Amino acid sequence: MAFSEQQVISQCQQGQLDGFGQLYDLYIKKIYNFIYYKTHHQQTAEDLTSQTFLKALSKINQFDINKGYFSTWLYQIARNTVIDHYRTSHPEIDIQDVWDLASDSDIAKDTEIKTQLKEVEKYLNQLDSAQREIIILRVWEQMSYKEIAEIVGKSEASCKMMFLRSLEKLRNHLPLAIYLLLISRF
Repeated sequence: MAFSEQQVISQCQQGQLDGFGQLYDLYIKKIYNFIYYKTHHQQTAEDLTSQTFLKALSKINQFDINKGYFSTWLYQIARNTVIDHYRTSHPEIDIQDVWDLASDSDIAKDTEIKTQLKEVEKYLNQLDSAQREIIILRVWEQMSYKEIAEIVGKSEASCKMMFLRSLEKLRNHLPLAIYLLLISRF
């Protein structure tokens, strides 16, 4: 059964919320992974993912199909939900740098994500939080620079330059295999 994302959104905006499940199914894994990469904690990522979708459902009427992509709008909600979480639960920690909050005891048992993080995490920690976020969105979430720019509130050119400079920095420190893994994803 084919479904049109725009049709489902329009129906939801008209009060027919049954179709929201299709949007949820389409984006749940991507949003969860995005939040998990920022928190490194399975339960927190699950809770924040749920909050993200609840916020999206309650604010679906505020989304304007003519102004951008639904996925970008949803990632902005997820990003703000993570920031709000750290703002309220860890006020002494820089909310823009949540990557560094994880400890080994908090890493989830999801072996696919855990394996990816273990191989690349030590190298990504050499980047600042903005650079890491752009790398994650570009490489793992496979977003365009336009989408990334909308999510992080920077220009497309700035995001592209930041991504390329980050890759150059990583390339000087990464084993060849991991670097090839990174560049093959986009």
